[in-house]
Amino acid sequence: MAAGLFALASVTDWLDGYLARRWNQSTPFGAFLDPVADKLMVAVALALLIERFDTLVLTLPALVIIGREIVISALREWMAEMGKRGMVAVSWIGKLKTTLQMVAILVLLAFPPGHDVALLGVVILYAAATLTLWSMIQYLRAAWPHLSRSM
Repeated sequence: MAAGLFALASVTDWLDGYLARRWNQSTPFGAFLDPVADKLMVAVALALLIERFDTLVLTLPALVIIGREIVISALREWMAEMGKRGMVAVSWIGKLKTTLQMVAILVLLAFPPGHDVALLGVVILYAAATLTLWSMIQYLRAAWPHLSRSM
């Protein structure tokens, strides 16, 4: 049930963004709200999975992913205040990271702890966490010249 709801939410989120761009119906509010909703959905699912699996093996990548989202959200907000929001725009790495997160979460919701397919979900989550760190480093490097001047 949880896996089905998560899959439905993920597909409708993607479809909403796709149709908004295709039909030229994008709005600044939608562009702001969509990533916030994505991050909330992922963070809640990861928190529930940490409880369900009750293992440090799953907790570590989940904390990396949630921590990065908080740091980058704060960075985007700060850069927007400085008029440099475009310096921390979403990259292809961020899109791939999000895709891997969604797939990993879906697999982990669909299969019980200890199942072979659940192990695949953990491996995918580690790949997502690795991309998460990589994209955070890229965002921080791109923003650093502007941030260091404002300190």
